[in-house]
Amino acid sequence: MDSPQPPPPPPLLPSSLLHNLITFDTKLSLSLYTLTQPIFPRFFLKLLEISGDGRLFFPIILSVLLSPLPSTSPILFTVLVNLLIGSVLDLIIIGTVKHLVRRHRPVYNKHMFLTFAVDHWSFPSGHASRVCFIASVIYFSSDLVSDILGQLEVDLVGFGGYESVRWLNFGVVGWACATSVSRVLLGRHFVFDVAAGAGLGVLNALFVVNVLNYL
Repeated sequence: MDSPQPPPPPPLLPSSLLHNLITFDTKLSLSLYTLTQPIFPRFFLKLLEISGDGRLFFPIILSVLLSPLPSTSPILFTVLVNLLIGSVLDLIIIGTVKHLVRRHRPVYNKHMFLTFAVDHWSFPSGHASRVCFIASVIYFSSDLVSDILGQLEVDLVGFGGYESVRWLNFGVVGWACATSVSRVLLGRHFVFDVAAGAGLGVLNALFVVNVLNYL
């Protein structure tokens, strides 16, 4: 006689709680999308979307890697390789989670170009993950960035390397935040999608900075 099968493990969250969270997220995202439509020009939000697109980032990073700049600054080569490998990891992580969760995008999402099949799914936001990864790598590598600017003899603001790094960090963090928020305002994602994507991007950056910095 067969022994009885063990009961399945309980879900991570009770279905009622998960339903309430999704409902709250959906309503909050729609409210933000609706309220900000008359305020933020769509072309500005689209520019932010393009700036965080992997189809733009990968050609740029590869072009810089193949340029003479890395030979001038060996540290720059390390940071660029870290960014490239981390971005590939980002694609794998985000694509896997999207495929497993399969949350539909907002019904009011319009005129979106889909690159991969998993882009049909909303959770988590790949744009938020990518831009937060890039900004976090630069922020966590401030000392290396200072050395790179010194090796390249670049002063971004005219007040020395420290001020240049500080303003660069301010710029990339502001860009990452604005691009992440724009995903909700464009109707591409829900708020929780963006929050999860941003968190994954920061965690990916921590892994890259701590493990890959000495390639």
